[in-house]
Amino acid sequence: MNAMNEKGYHYQVMRRAIDLIDAGEGELTLEALAGQMNMSPAHFQRLFSAWVGVSPKRYQQYLALGQAKEMLARKFTTLETADAAGLSGTGRLHDLFLRWEAMSPGAFARKGRGLRIYRGWFDSPFGPALVMGTERGICGIGFAAEMGKAATMADLVSRWPEAEFVEDTERLRPWVQGAFGAAARSGEPTPLHLIGAPFQIKVWEALLRIPSGHVTTYSEIAEAIGRPRAVRAVGTAVGRNPVSLLIPCHRALRKSGGLGGYHWGLPVKRSILAWEAARAEA
Repeated sequence: MNAMNEKGYHYQVMRRAIDLIDAGEGELTLEALAGQMNMSPAHFQRLFSAWVGVSPKRYQQYLALGQAKEMLARKFTTLETADAAGLSGTGRLHDLFLRWEAMSPGAFARKGRGLRIYRGWFDSPFGPALVMGTERGICGIGFAAEMGKAATMADLVSRWPEAEFVEDTERLRPWVQGAFGAAARSGEPTPLHLIGAPFQIKVWEALLRIPSGHVTTYSEIAEAIGRPRAVRAVGTAVGRNPVSLLIPCHRALRKSGGLGGYHWGLPVKRSILAWEAARAEA
């Protein structure tokens, strides 16, 4: 099993564990979790360690219903201070360094007309991932663990209905391997090509400043982009982020501490947040 397939398999194990934890009334022991998934405690413990680097007991604490509120209390990041603290450059997922450029508003308005977008399916730490990219970089990542592959494909294709789509996993593979940490970094930043309206791109740029293992709120993002009353519009732009994981919309929470929505399914959002928080703690 290669590294990316192994990570996808680990996510499926974690997904089943999350269902069990959510259905339970208290913390489950290692033996109980392992038994529910027909694994030995030692094997299950190894999978957890390989995936997040902490014990199942510690991981359950991050998956608790109060996870989001605890993160806001302990790991809340105001975007105004993130750069000053040196967090945004070095704290991203997998210590990735991203470079990005945005498509012009006129090109976005043409809904992808004249644009060639390459696409392919890949295994990821969070289940099957549909990745799309232009000549300039990754422009879309969608997760199919909750929605299914057909719905995920239809969703991303609908973002740029006039574009020409070409199946080409090999062209995308080097970027994908860097994005999901399955290959040694070449020293080159992972390129992103943001295709969206100007307001959306401002919001996505703010998301890129939230360090891994930290969270912020929709209202903080609105403040950061100079539109403090546009919280609802910010929430919509966060939800329309086409490059999941790398543009970390999963790190935006409601001010109350609620998880809010997540386009690819709340179990995926919870898994990503717990994974990042546990790795940061470790």
